[in-house]
Amino acid sequence: MTTNKKRLMVPDAMSKPAVALFETRDDIEIHRFPNMISSADFCALMRQTGQVNAAVLGPTRFGRDEIASARGLQVVARIGVGFDAVDVDALTEVRVPLMTAGIANSPSVAEQAVFFMLTLAKRGAELNRLVQDGGWAIRFSMLPTDLNGKTVLIVGFGRIGSRTAKRCLAMEMKVEVYDPFVKAETIEQAGCTAVTDLDEGLARADIVTLHCPKTPLTLGMIDAARLARMKPSALLVNTARGGIVDETALHAALIGGRLGGAGLDVFEQEPPPTDHPLLKLPNVITAPHMAGVTRESVERMGLQTALNVLSVFDGRPIRDNVINPEVLG
Repeated sequence: MTTNKKRLMVPDAMSKPAVALFETRDDIEIHRFPNMISSADFCALMRQTGQVNAAVLGPTRFGRDEIASARGLQVVARIGVGFDAVDVDALTEVRVPLMTAGIANSPSVAEQAVFFMLTLAKRGAELNRLVQDGGWAIRFSMLPTDLNGKTVLIVGFGRIGSRTAKRCLAMEMKVEVYDPFVKAETIEQAGCTAVTDLDEGLARADIVTLHCPKTPLTLGMIDAARLARMKPSALLVNTARGGIVDETALHAALIGGRLGGAGLDVFEQEPPPTDHPLLKLPNVITAPHMAGVTRESVERMGLQTALNVLSVFDGRPIRDNVINPEVLG
């Protein structure tokens, strides 16, 4: 059966308000798919659909096989800001824009980063366990620390990193920023100190928080050599992407007393195996890649994703949310 409607592939996990926005349009036909689906099954589903003009993605991978299976593709949109599971070069070759949710979940990730900092500094998990185990009398053996006056190094000063900086400044922290793609004046105007040498910044920092994308330049960026430059009392927070930190080197630094603690929302392998060595350490706190996922952000991301798709269909793409703007001409 032929149709003049635009056909969308939409994951089951997309928020109801976002789906409702699509449903207000009589020129759109929605096709749902499971949020967790294999590449082979996703490709088969798109081929069965016959024509796919837009693919909305949660964690689903999207590369050359998916592009070939989606005939008539006009836009791929991520319900989120990360896009390491999408082959951007392949989309660019066929002049299809990849769009992300912009700032929709930026406040949520920034809050999670600060939560990790506070929980580690205040030894929240350890002190909670101490009370539960009846160890009240030995509480002075594990004193927490203040964030006030501490130096935090923010790696990446984009939508999330800049918001994390504001929250750290509000807690009277000294904020240093390393981002070779942002002008020093922009960083200074935000009340922060620009760092041009990452290794020097790591050596000064009491806390390091990562807010950079996972790219060939950042893969393995925090390795054994860089961890060795950090203070033995320093804390490392990663709410960016797994693989930016060398987990084997991190574990060695933590058990060797060469690092104070770590807060990890992301891992090289997700989910990590339950016997992962980092999960056994008392000075490591974790979350299942949920920094950008809150009740509020899920709705914001869904709505922004829907607006992204519609902007392409209507010939007015929201350029700020396009990862490969060169395809727009």
